[in-house]
Amino acid sequence: MTPKPRSPKLLALAGAAAAALLALTSCSSAGASGGGDGGGGDSLKVVATTTQLTDFARELGGDDIALTGLLQAGASAHHFDPSPADLLALGEADVLIVNGAGLETFVDDAVESSGFDGEIITAADGIDLDAARAVTAEGGGAADEHEDHDHAEHDDHDAEAEAEDAHDDHDHAEHDHDHGDLNPHIWTSPANAEGMVAEIADGLAAADPAHADAYAERAEAYTARLAELDDWVAAQFDRVPAAERVLVSGHDSLRYYLHDYGIAFAGSILPSFEDNAEPSAADIDALVAEIEAQGVRAIFVESSMSPKLAQTIAEEAGVEVVDAETLYADSLGAADSDGATYLDATVHNTRVILEAWGAQADPVPDSLQG
Repeated sequence: MTPKPRSPKLLALAGAAAAALLALTSCSSAGASGGGDGGGGDSLKVVATTTQLTDFARELGGDDIALTGLLQAGASAHHFDPSPADLLALGEADVLIVNGAGLETFVDDAVESSGFDGEIITAADGIDLDAARAVTAEGGGAADEHEDHDHAEHDDHDAEAEAEDAHDDHDHAEHDHDHGDLNPHIWTSPANAEGMVAEIADGLAAADPAHADAYAERAEAYTARLAELDDWVAAQFDRVPAAERVLVSGHDSLRYYLHDYGIAFAGSILPSFEDNAEPSAADIDALVAEIEAQGVRAIFVESSMSPKLAQTIAEEAGVEVVDAETLYADSLGAADSDGATYLDATVHNTRVILEAWGAQADPVPDSLQG
């Protein structure tokens, strides 16, 4: 990672963390935001940034790790600031799992401020980033390529699509999040999730060789479930005519999911990879025109965003808004929600999209439930 000057806010947090440490005899991982699984003193102490990574780590680590998730359900890494408790947990950790792909811009400062000196596992290293850049460069029309897309070969992405990325020109006053040519929401594709899981399992095994076999066994079992999820989602969308597979989202958060399942991306309310950008009047007018031109039936709002702007745009375009925690993209849902795990969230998202298009999903295989 490239060293960066410490921000004043993180310096203050680090001071608060140090003061808290003096007042405590020990710090349990359960005290950090996002929740922790605790664990014995001999367990590998693991911190994961996003809710998806926390879920992957829990599946792979089992009882062999003491796990802390930094982000809470419903939170977004695009505008996350670690708390003193987060920094304490990070400072004590043996392993930090990050998404990578330019998502967590807070990590460098948090690592420096917390004094973390363990191993960093970058889940994005488990996927083909050149292929991810090619998918990012696709403006729309994924449905046009669906007939040529062999679902069993996820690496055969079309790298010839035209680039259409307004994010490079977006300047947000509070947040410097320029992801450039790589959309960071890599986990939304179950095929990508398989690669991320493999990378995490390898990293845990390297950090804790005594339990390497257990991590590998859990990874193999979970990867099989991800593959079954992938097949199930593909079968659901295959029954929808290509011309009707057109989606508008809150922000550009589902690009890899849409690509894999032949869904055309007509645009997003926020013309950015982030959920804290602001569209211009021209952006909104262009989106309304695209909705009307492509016959979009609904606007989907991710659970981390307010639906208010979507409702205004939908009223102008004469379409439906699907909101109220409808799509889990940046974050998984709370423990009692339909999106509590990665598997649950992906099934939920698929069902919601299908129902808005007037279709019904098949029953979910038993292996994907619970």
